[in-house]
Amino acid sequence: MNEFVEPLGMRVLIRKDESRHTTRGGIVLPDQAEIPTITGRVVEVSLQVERDADFPIEKYDKVLFHPKNSIPVDFEQNNLLYVVPIEDVVAVFRRHDESKPQRRGKAGQEGDGEGGSADLDP
Repeated sequence: MNEFVEPLGMRVLIRKDESRHTTRGGIVLPDQAEIPTITGRVVEVSLQVERDADFPIEKYDKVLFHPKNSIPVDFEQNNLLYVVPIEDVVAVFRRHDESKPQRRGKAGQEGDGEGGSADLDP
């Protein structure tokens, strides 16, 4: 029998990315450096979040989240799993795929630059 963690309510289960001790610019961070938001992959989404169109988060999405209200889950040896309230997920990383139609903003306008997303590709 396999065990798994299923978040309840407006929560998701996230596997935190490994901490980096060196920034991309080459600055070495001390072990105690506190980073206010961290990234991770969504492992599981509660049914309530899955059914809520206001939160387009799916399993395997890479997200940026604020860890303050996150609950660590002692389920795996390296303890990188967290149950995170959906309001603490502040961003979802997306790739632009030319073959798929772009999402439309609330006003139904496409590509007007007012959607609040940042293009991560150089």
